[in-house]
Order: sequence, then structure tokens, then C-alpha cells
Amino acid sequence: MIEAVIIDFDDTLCLTEEGCFGLENETLRRMGREPMSREIHMQTWGQLLGDAIQLRSPGIDLDEFWRQMPTVHEEFIAHGLVDVVTEENIVALDRLASLGKRLMVLTSRTETEVRHLLDPDHHLAGRLTAFYHKDNMEFHKPDPRAFQVIERDHGLSPQQCVYVGDNPSDAAAANGAELFFIANLESGIRSREDFAGYRVDQFVNTFPDVVSAVQELDAA
Repeated sequence: MIEAVIIDFDDTLCLTEEGCFGLENETLRRMGREPMSREIHMQTWGQLLGDAIQLRSPGIDLDEFWRQMPTVHEEFIAHGLVDVVTEENIVALDRLASLGKRLMVLTSRTETEVRHLLDPDHHLAGRLTAFYHKDNMEFHKPDPRAFQVIERDHGLSPQQCVYVGDNPSDAAAANGAELFFIANLESGIRSREDFAGYRVDQFVNTFPDVVSAVQELDAA
């Protein structure tokens, strides 16, 4: 039986690529730089932002970008332009909890990038057993040892855990740790073919489909 459903945030629990495209371009505008194309943003989506932004805007002053972006990020959050977890996805989380599953998030974001998601007033509050991010983990995806930390913290074995993600690197991490893996194709950025060579236990087209996918894994 699956005991823990560990969930990636970006383009898994929340569709974020389009919102981040707007956020980063607004930051570039305030820096007096030309906007990036949507194509290059999608091609580099899934990379660490500090690495990706140098490909999206060659020659950028990275220090200035990091100075400007937090203010823009706060404005986009306040206006509901990024990091909106839909009501349908909240309902799916509650359904998983009703099945007795412990719910956790594992993301490569930094603490600064997730601080608003950790607010006690956020609608994720009280629904998650744990929220793992870059600054409270020793190891980071795609290093499979990230899951060993979670297993140790919660007394779990790999066979009791499933990771839900949207990126082949998520599959690589889950496979390396011998976890079950569910690939969410909702963003449309990746297809089944992108996961060739990795073990994917279930594909889903929307996050709420994870509920039935987990039930199928339990029944197998």
C-alpha cells in the first residue's frame, strides 16, 4: 500500500510555466532588457532558474536579476498571477488524505521562492505532512538521496512512497530511489515519449487523476 504521496510543485500541483514566463519577462523589462521568447523559456523549463535565466537572456547581470525579481514575484503573487493551486487540485489533495495518504511536497525551489506557500493562512496549510525545498534538504533532485531523507524523517520504505512529477528528471530521481512514479502531463510541455527509458508506473493528464492512479497502485 502507498503510505506517502510526494508531489512536485511546478507544473504538477500547480501549472506555473506560463506565469513564470510573465514574471521573468517583467523583471527583464524593469532591468531594461529585451523580453525572452516563450520558446526559449519552455526549452529551458525545469532547470534551476539561476542557470536558465542566463540562457533565456544572454549577458544578463545575474546579481541585478536576483535583486529585482523578488519584488516582481511578490506583486505577481498578490495579483494571483503565479502559484495558484486550483480548487480542483485542493479537492484532490483532500481525497488522497481521506484514503489515509500522507501528503508531502518536494521541490527544487529555494525557501524564498516558497515562503508564501508555507504561510499558515495559505490553503495548503494543514494539508501537507511536510514541505521539502532546496534550503531544508541536503540532497536535491535528481539525486535520489533526497527521497532517503524523506523516508528517514517519516519512517517509510521506498515501496510505500510514490512521487508525482512532470519532468524526466523527476522520473530519474524516483527510479534511482526505487519509488513508484506518476508522470503528470497536464502542462503540455512534455509527452510520454520524453519519459522513454524511465519506469513510469502511471501517466495522468491532470493532477486530480492522481487519486485514481494511486488507488490503482494500491490494488496492484
